[in-house]
Amino acid sequence: MVRMTYAPMMACNYPNCINIDTPVYLGSAELAAVSALMGKIPTVQAYLAQVEVVNKKGVDIYRYMNFDQIEAFRAAADTVEI
Repeated sequence: MVRMTYAPMMACNYPNCINIDTPVYLGSAELAAVSALMGKIPTVQAYLAQVEVVNKKGVDIYRYMNFDQIEAFRAAADTVEI
């Protein structure tokens, strides 16, 4: 049997939720980016070092995810009929 490790993009946070004896790790977009840069799942220390820049610029980076605060999106949402 081939042993694999998965980092799913879904809520799967219990043992063997994908397959028997398959380790599963929950992650985030940031963790996926750091893992891609490093070519492996990083240690906590390596992850924190990589996301330090993101954390310093978090106000600018994450403000675009608040679509309710962007006038163009609010104007478009106001035209949607439910």
